[in-house]
Amino acid sequence: MSKLTPREILTASPVVPVMAIDDLSTAVDLAHALVEGGIRTLEITLRTPAGLDAIRLIKKEVKGAIVGAGTVINEKQLKAVADAGAAFAISPGLHKALAKAGDKANIPLIPGVATPSEVQLALEYGMETLKLFPAEVVGGTAMLKALYGPYANVRFCPTGGITLQSAPEYLALPNVLCVGGSWLTPKDAVANKDWDTITQLAKEAAALKG
Repeated sequence: MSKLTPREILTASPVVPVMAIDDLSTAVDLAHALVEGGIRTLEITLRTPAGLDAIRLIKKEVKGAIVGAGTVINEKQLKAVADAGAAFAISPGLHKALAKAGDKANIPLIPGVATPSEVQLALEYGMETLKLFPAEVVGGTAMLKALYGPYANVRFCPTGGITLQSAPEYLALPNVLCVGGSWLTPKDAVANKDWDTITQLAKEAAALKG
């Protein structure tokens, strides 16, 4: 498969689940449950020790999944996730060293921003597809509407505090491609291996934007 662009990655699903894999043995079944429900783009965070191995496993075992890495905060991690087979990397923030690394990386970096200055730093390095984080804290839909004026060419995946109920308001905005959310993978359902519940949550999320 040829390398996907950031916008192709973020329009494959209206919601990108933020997945913190605690138990590697659940990774493949969890990914299968999400893809079965219509959610293809999966963000595996590096917040847990199992993150990199989960990326490798899901890429190998789950057909149809576009698996990437989240919580990538430096050049070393960016290289590690690319080597693990991630299709993309998402960071919670952006600084010049990471921007330079993203510019050279062989996978797309989708950096997190919270201010106009960070948007401009991303643009300086040719990145026009960004994550707004933490979305609800920094102004939510009002912030995105304000950013649309000066940065009409930029598109966002807002993440942080968004729910199934609030997602449609975000998805209706012209500069929003998708939203990030952790509600698709509730810890109790994963721990109990309740994959039917995960698939149902994925179906509800996939139906948000036809």
